[in-house]
Amino acid sequence: MEYTIAEATLVWEKCLNLIEKSVSPQAFVTWFKPLKPIGLSENILYIDVPHQFFFEWIESHFKQLINDTVKNIVDNEAEISFRVMEPIEEITNQKELFVQQETNHERKLVQETFDSNLNQKYTFDNYVMGDNNQMARSVAIAVAKQPGQTSFNPLFIYGDVGLGKTHLIQAVGNEAKTLFPEKRILYVSSEKFTNDFTDAISKNKTNEFSTFYRSLDILIVDDIQFFSGKEKTQETFFHTFNTLQQQNKQIILSSDKPPKDLKGIPERLVSRFQWGLIADIQHPDFETRTAILKRKSEYMGMSLEAEILEFLALNITSNIRELEGSLVGLLAESSISFKPITIELAKDVIERTAFSQKRKSLSIEQIQTAVGEYYGIPVILLNDKTRRQEIAFARQVAMFLSKEMTKFSLKTIGLTFGGRDHSTVIHAHKAIYELIKENGAVMNEVNTIRKKLESQI
Repeated sequence: MEYTIAEATLVWEKCLNLIEKSVSPQAFVTWFKPLKPIGLSENILYIDVPHQFFFEWIESHFKQLINDTVKNIVDNEAEISFRVMEPIEEITNQKELFVQQETNHERKLVQETFDSNLNQKYTFDNYVMGDNNQMARSVAIAVAKQPGQTSFNPLFIYGDVGLGKTHLIQAVGNEAKTLFPEKRILYVSSEKFTNDFTDAISKNKTNEFSTFYRSLDILIVDDIQFFSGKEKTQETFFHTFNTLQQQNKQIILSSDKPPKDLKGIPERLVSRFQWGLIADIQHPDFETRTAILKRKSEYMGMSLEAEILEFLALNITSNIRELEGSLVGLLAESSISFKPITIELAKDVIERTAFSQKRKSLSIEQIQTAVGEYYGIPVILLNDKTRRQEIAFARQVAMFLSKEMTKFSLKTIGLTFGGRDHSTVIHAHKAIYELIKENGAVMNEVNTIRKKLESQI
């Protein structure tokens, strides 16, 4: 038997009346108010959730409560089914939607078979513009609309860690992919480019490697500074760069410093990096930081008062990544402790996060021990070369916390983890940071370990 949406809404309202009595007011407003009933059929209540992060948090923290409530209202066989509603700007970039709508068979084949390695959430629409990045964003949009046809080739974006370089250069790729779906677009980190090249050497497939990279229409390479000292990689990239440039194919690069300040990179590469346009991203001012926090909090399903946003913006001035981290920490603290999000809670979270200097007294060994105990993995394996998934993940968590909670340099952290280099630590930090934002279960795990470590100070 099928029910109307009105009947499904009535059932869900009865569920909400019970749920409201079991959670904090803040949790109810944040996590249950945005849910929308869309149907009831065969004892299954269908619910829309705003986005993937929202869905994963609900699954991790409130699934049992919701299921029990639905059974109570409908019957003991009732179930609930969630549907993730992605933002419009993300849906329009998804290759599944494009394949369904595109009538040209050749274009469908390109989209289905070529993986651009782009993160669909990085778009110009959700990139907050301010005085600190206005020029870089404007040039990036121009490149996306006419890849390889402007004088901005290569486009070289630089700035400190956590200021949005990766978002911006991937936004170029996503926009160009929408406008020119037949083009071969690839985003890679410098580490992946190096690893792919090393793998090609070991398998005697360097010709295939070169052919693939030189067949691209748009090549986007992140953190180009990590090519430093890697002579064979530099040689291969030099020839790849030349080939693409001569064919008017677009090259987009990012770095933590301008080309002239890159160390361990040969002059002939540095000079080529300067052929096109160099744009920097500065640290965001107070107004831009506030706008970023407002946009990010809305995406995460949080409704924060202006006083709280301004407090965070005033106290976190280093980079955008730490701004986002403050929201994640605030949301986690509110949901886990059943406390409403207030200015007092925000002050408490800021005091206990990576921005508090007292936390810097931790040692890397303490962090390794805490992570190992949580995941049931001997510390010796965290420093080993094994790539087993569960060990590699725990190692990345430990590296993430080491970077967040200590004063040690990236080089020192890498050496402590079995002699790894600083680029591996950067990669681990990025990977766990993205997971924390997108996966409620991972955020909860890392937050639990973090609290345990804080208790040791």
